Parts: sequence; C-alpha cells; structure tokens
Amino acid sequence: MSSLRIALRREVRVAFSRHAQPVWFRVVKWTIIVVTLTKWYDRPAYWWSVLALLVPSLALHLLYRHKTRTWTRAWGGWDDLAAGRD
Repeated sequence: MSSLRIALRREVRVAFSRHAQPVWFRVVKWTIIVVTLTKWYDRPAYWWSVLALLVPSLALHLLYRHKTRTWTRAWGGWDDLAAGRD
C-alpha cells in the first residue's frame, strides 16, 4: 500500500509542478477542456466523446511516464526532474 501512496504522491507532484507546463499553457488547456465539455454536455454522444478523448489522453500520459522512467529522466522537452524525485 505504501508503494501505491508513493506513486500517487509522485504523480500529484508532477501534475502540479510549476515547471512541467507553463502557466499560459495550463490556462489555455483547461479553458478549452471546460468550455468544450460544458458546450457538449447536452448532446447524446457526450459520454462517448469523453471516453474517446480519455483513452488517447491516458495512453499519452502512460507513454510519457514510461519514457521519462516514472518522471525521473528528461524526455521530449520536459525538464522538471525535481518534481519526480522523492
């Protein structure tokens, strides 16, 4: 159980790191996500659309996590190695 806690703590640290993504990028990303989801909420295919976006997003996250060796190596422009360390 403690290894799961360590892994989750690392994921949260990387997700909220100020160096992993610039602030302007996060603002634009979350604005697009929130506006798109609220605009499409009343559509019949809403949950299928969410699932269709979630699957490749999760796959990309797992690929990046694998390539950075659980957020401890730089890969593809990510250089905030301190956030991934314990």
